[in-house]
Amino acid sequence: MTRLTVALRRYPHTEPLLDGTVKVPGCELDLPEVEPIHRAFAPMVREQRYDVSELAVATLLQAVEADVPIAALPVVLHGNFHHRSISVWGGDGQLRPQDLRGRRVGVRAYSQTTGLWVRGVLSDTYGVRAQDVTWVTTEGAHVDGAPEPPNVEHTSAKLVDALREGDVSAVVMGARSADHVDGLVPLIGDWKDQQERFLDHHGWVPINHLAVVRKDLLRSEPGLVRALYQGLCAGIDAARPVEPSGSTRELVVRHGMSDTLLATLQTAIRYAREQELIASDLDAADLFADFNRYVGRI
Repeated sequence: MTRLTVALRRYPHTEPLLDGTVKVPGCELDLPEVEPIHRAFAPMVREQRYDVSELAVATLLQAVEADVPIAALPVVLHGNFHHRSISVWGGDGQLRPQDLRGRRVGVRAYSQTTGLWVRGVLSDTYGVRAQDVTWVTTEGAHVDGAPEPPNVEHTSAKLVDALREGDVSAVVMGARSADHVDGLVPLIGDWKDQQERFLDHHGWVPINHLAVVRKDLLRSEPGLVRALYQGLCAGIDAARPVEPSGSTRELVVRHGMSDTLLATLQTAIRYAREQELIASDLDAADLFADFNRYVGRI
């Protein structure tokens, strides 16, 4: 019996695999508790600590460019709209998205995927390029040696404190986290309308996290990886409601190769290039080349 170390957050669609409801034939799973899940990303890309891991899209793109020996699986574990993921203090209505030019904005790490999507929205919708803002961060990239543009600064202060004290004009933070901080309000006041327009225009919800696997395991045990992939797929299928509600999770969480998956990731690649997170002109389909080569043949 082969043992695999799998680092995944507990979502409704991963719970069947993690609690053993869905079995992986010939395999037992070691399931380290990693909370929040982004703490698994650096160990995965720096030392391949896990056999299979959840991984943020921006980290994946930087890892591919750095030839890190991991491969993406076509399994979307998490995603969201990010028009509500940038906040200001107090909500006096004086600061608009286009007013961020020349200002300082806090974000946990410049390579954070939420930040990637927020900067994409600011650029595509409001004409504010990543280079127009000074990005104040508390962490570096998960991928060793990943470059940062010159308009990135580091601070030891908590970003909410920096915002409260006026050292930054806005902070990038997931909506759930922002909801727990009194005083934070969305920079984009009509964020709901903007989300609807984004979905109407693109036809997809931004992806934050995919599943990835160590390349050596994929090449040496493709049948085992396919069995695990099928287990992830079964969990996603089991979590789908009988009557679709149109929730964001239903729209974004998916498995298998599709034009929607590739279009979403191609936009993420464009943003990563524009924001100087990567220098290579990657192709979304190439992210799954190893998956298709080894698992697709079985």
